[in-house]
Amino acid sequence: MAKASIQEIKELMKATGVGMMDCKKALEEADGDREAAVTILREKGLATQAKKSGRIAAEGIVTSVVEGNVGAVVEVNIETDFAANNEEFKAFVAAVAKTVIEKNPADVDALKAATISGGDKSVEESLQDLFIKIRENMVIRRFARFEGVLVPYVHGGGSIGVMVKLDTDLPADKAFEVGKDCALQVAAMNPAYLNRESVPAEVLENEKTIIMAQMAEDPKMATKPEQVKAKIAEGKVGKYYSENCLLEQAFVKDDKMTVQQYVDAAAKQLGGKITVVDYVRFERGEGVEKKVDNFADEVASMAGTNK
Repeated sequence: MAKASIQEIKELMKATGVGMMDCKKALEEADGDREAAVTILREKGLATQAKKSGRIAAEGIVTSVVEGNVGAVVEVNIETDFAANNEEFKAFVAAVAKTVIEKNPADVDALKAATISGGDKSVEESLQDLFIKIRENMVIRRFARFEGVLVPYVHGGGSIGVMVKLDTDLPADKAFEVGKDCALQVAAMNPAYLNRESVPAEVLENEKTIIMAQMAEDPKMATKPEQVKAKIAEGKVGKYYSENCLLEQAFVKDDKMTVQQYVDAAAKQLGGKITVVDYVRFERGEGVEKKVDNFADEVASMAGTNK
């Protein structure tokens, strides 16, 4: 059995769209014969993924899980919501999240190369095995990993996943409900930043520029003194903070107080201190452009008549 070179493996991966380990095994089984290796992959049902890998995968699952003091939020996409409800796909997503917790990979590529939790194959090989059964393009899109006092939340069966990190002198179980309320806030209101200190200077400057330009276009503002305009602009920036910063947003369960005021009041009642130090929110398919196919062109293409 000939050992496959890295270049041969790369060429077969490019030609078929199949993962590295499967290409390596096929080449070695075929004694380096590339065409025979393609046949082997096709017989295993793997090479057909090359045709499907261009399809948009915007459905899927976002999960958020915690084990001890380590947690992970993971998004794995697939083509249809029907396939997203497949129990094996759900189990795969859960295993990927556990792998992130256990292996602490640096990025998605490192995650794919890691041995999947509870198995003896890599995450990528496990994905390829699952593809053979489901026959839909799947993409491990992103993940975030946290350590500390963590509160997970999953909304809508996997449409949104949130993780909130707390700093507290209270037992974790006592602070959990406060963290859960913050996670619900993040899911519902999608804040861009934790607090005003987190807003990048360039974002703030851009906001101020927009506000000043709007006032310049308003005839009612034209005659007002510059110091008055500056005060109005300051007020509008304050509104930007209250709309975009988690801790300054109106609390969804009681809009008479901010999230920060709620956290402080709850901590005082519990007899300790609670600080929200970080969070992440993934929404399934956000930013993924869903492809709209022309059915006639697709049929013609499948029939080999679309030139």
